[in-house]
Amino acid sequence: MDIVSHLATTLRELRRQRQWSLDRAAEATGVSKAMLGQIERGESSPTVATLWKIATGFNTAFSGLISPLPAPLDAPVFVSNDEGDADLTGDDLRVRALFPFEARFGFELMELTLPPGLEHLSESHEPGVIEHVTVIDGAMEVLVEGHWHPLASGEASRFAADRPHGYRNPHQTPAVFHNLIHYPAGTR
Repeated sequence: MDIVSHLATTLRELRRQRQWSLDRAAEATGVSKAMLGQIERGESSPTVATLWKIATGFNTAFSGLISPLPAPLDAPVFVSNDEGDADLTGDDLRVRALFPFEARFGFELMELTLPPGLEHLSESHEPGVIEHVTVIDGAMEVLVEGHWHPLASGEASRFAADRPHGYRNPHQTPAVFHNLIHYPAGTR
């Protein structure tokens, strides 16, 4: 299933579970009723920033919006290079869900690629959310506590993501990093 279809189905199901109208969903997410309707009809592929607003408003994991849950843990799970890639129109930030959020584990693991010159600012997540960023290839900077901190390949950072934060690549080559987002017990 492509991301647009998966997102449309997932958003409709989230609203159905909560018995929310489009007006109520727009109020909770900060995303317009028109945009939410377009997403549900499969007419729009939103940006990463819009998806984060939807995930936060519905108190659900970002990765669940872009990727179906893996099979139950009764056998090993392997992710190939072409799985979990989210092609988000109008967004240069490439996001790939390696392991979507599962409540039993309390985290989601994503691979992100920042092209040269891109800066991505993220709004605060819910209280208690912790991000673990590990640079796999290239170099980048992470915005934590209002300051940009450089990270090179093999370096990592852990920080409270319940306040504004961000990622940027001031270099000439793409930066690839893993982002493990841990949610407190009882959330999501």
